[in-house]
Amino acid sequence: MKHVVGALLLMVLAIVLSSCSKEPTPEERLSSYIALWKEEKFDQMYDYLSKDAKKKISKEEFTNRYEKIYKDLQITDLKINYLKPKKEEQAKKKLAEYPITVKMNSIAGPINFTHKARLKKEEKDDKENWFVDWNTRFIFPSMEEGDTIRLSTVPAQRGEILDRNGTGLAVNGQVYEVGVTAGELTPPVKEQLSSLLKIKPEQMEKALSANWVKPGMFVPLKKISMDDQERISQLIALDSVKTRKVDARIYPYKEAAAHLIGYVGPITADELEKRKDKGYTSQDIIGKRGLEQVLDEQLKGENGVKIVIKKKNGGEEVLAEKPVVNGKDVKLTIDANLQTVIFEEMGTEVGTAAAMNPLTGETLALVSSPSFDPNQASLGMTADEWKVLKEDPGLPLLTRFKQAFAPGSVLKPLTASIGLESEKITPEQALEIKGLKWQKDSSWGSYFVTRVHEGSPINLEKALVNSDNIYFAQAALNMGKKVFADGLKGYGFEEKIDFPYPLETSRIGDLKNEIALADSGYGQGQVQMSIVHLLATYTPFMNNGNMVKPILLDEHEKSQVWKESVVSKKNAELIAADLRKVVSDKDGTAHEAEMADYPLAGKTGTAEMKQKQGTTGTENGWFIAWNQQTPNPMIAMMIENVQQRGGSKVPVQIVKNIYTKWK
Repeated sequence: MKHVVGALLLMVLAIVLSSCSKEPTPEERLSSYIALWKEEKFDQMYDYLSKDAKKKISKEEFTNRYEKIYKDLQITDLKINYLKPKKEEQAKKKLAEYPITVKMNSIAGPINFTHKARLKKEEKDDKENWFVDWNTRFIFPSMEEGDTIRLSTVPAQRGEILDRNGTGLAVNGQVYEVGVTAGELTPPVKEQLSSLLKIKPEQMEKALSANWVKPGMFVPLKKISMDDQERISQLIALDSVKTRKVDARIYPYKEAAAHLIGYVGPITADELEKRKDKGYTSQDIIGKRGLEQVLDEQLKGENGVKIVIKKKNGGEEVLAEKPVVNGKDVKLTIDANLQTVIFEEMGTEVGTAAAMNPLTGETLALVSSPSFDPNQASLGMTADEWKVLKEDPGLPLLTRFKQAFAPGSVLKPLTASIGLESEKITPEQALEIKGLKWQKDSSWGSYFVTRVHEGSPINLEKALVNSDNIYFAQAALNMGKKVFADGLKGYGFEEKIDFPYPLETSRIGDLKNEIALADSGYGQGQVQMSIVHLLATYTPFMNNGNMVKPILLDEHEKSQVWKESVVSKKNAELIAADLRKVVSDKDGTAHEAEMADYPLAGKTGTAEMKQKQGTTGTENGWFIAWNQQTPNPMIAMMIENVQQRGGSKVPVQIVKNIYTKWK
């Protein structure tokens, strides 16, 4: 029995030793090599190369070459398969060949090829094994020793941004690129050039000392607008200074449309990281703010890309090619001329304005003041120039038309409509209000609602004409928190507006007590709204009670109802008639806007910003107006810091000037 057990143990041991000493087949080795290839573990792949292959290329060269090619060409979805032989007869020989199929995606599209993988049986560490007889054809079959890979890009032409009439707001044009001839720049010229270009001497030195620079070469330093003729004349008068025309993004309306349109600039590393899966590259120019940024993917198009093998004998072979797809033009509902008139009439005032066709919802102008020149921002401003803009107390980089502000008394027509619809107020109802201040009862402590015009009794018409805060505070209290808040929500408060340019959501606030509710009734408290939303909320007064959706892109369907019947036709007409009297009545708060043969209706507002009642604060003046006979355009404006300057009279006069020019 012992002999039998011993024999069995010897047999098992022999089988184990036999299996351990069995050498890998060429198919197994190729399979392992391909597995590493799919994972792009190029350094480990090198260990599978034959002796002859290793003589031709070092591990470092092999690894770096693959990594660079795969990174530059943005290789993804790598798939490699090989054709297995019917019988493994090659294992008995010293050479083995397997047809392989390689598929991959690249920056220029798919690349597919077939190749024959050749393996050699060689001895290593006293053991025989199979090794890949690698050559450059494993990268791409047509690639031979001495050949190189070249990647060429054809930039897509950026789509232009046009106004409603096809006038360019952001167009593709040319600028002057100013530079110097390397090796010829003298210290005196350098000093003058530094001053004219507003760049530091060390920046010039850095540009001139770049690796690619050779004596006599043109070295670009800065791009300058073609409008800057005086500076160009001074620059070309300097020795060794030269200019050339280059393609660039141009903003013809400059400061007037800067916040709306924005500008473009070179993509940063952070921006590229966020967009790496959307076809962006490190060479791209992208929108930095405004519609250039919001609509960037539509405007940028897709660059054309071609991957070429440059042959050592001078020929070339195209591996993959993706045709260029130019960006799409974007047509806006904006009227560039009205945009300019509004901006120019605002002058040095700080604030915002917008215009709309209240019958269709087409946004005709979006203005923020003060502003900046997007051409300079796009061409590249110095750190000092950016600092001046950022430290300007007028905040020229702030896009005010997207912000939400306390509306003040321009909210009163909405409060009136909510009260009428809920039957909490009637047009005939007259309130007995004595004096210039009022409080519900002693529970309000030292807090009072104040008004400017004294009078009693006060009905809805007088309350709107004289902009009576006390009347609307009492109206809100009579409605109650729920009715008032629900009414404002019916006008789109607390709701994100579906508008191409992102706008802050208009807010009601928490209406936490009676004082907050009373203040909110006349547009104070925590109520805030954007100027675009303000325009939209007045459209029911011209559309039988329907609130029209604001639009900005010309491709959108015109006259879309956003909120149906927010107020009845009867009440809408009633409020519109009262708002006409705000201008026509000699006691109306906007009477200064009265013009012969141009019957404006509208509403003024003065929003106070202060810590508590009785203290001094700042005031924003509002005015929204339209011609009752031909309501297009309706214009709204908010001017900051109107305290001690007449309050809302400031925007009233500016809006009147705009209509005088526009009508």
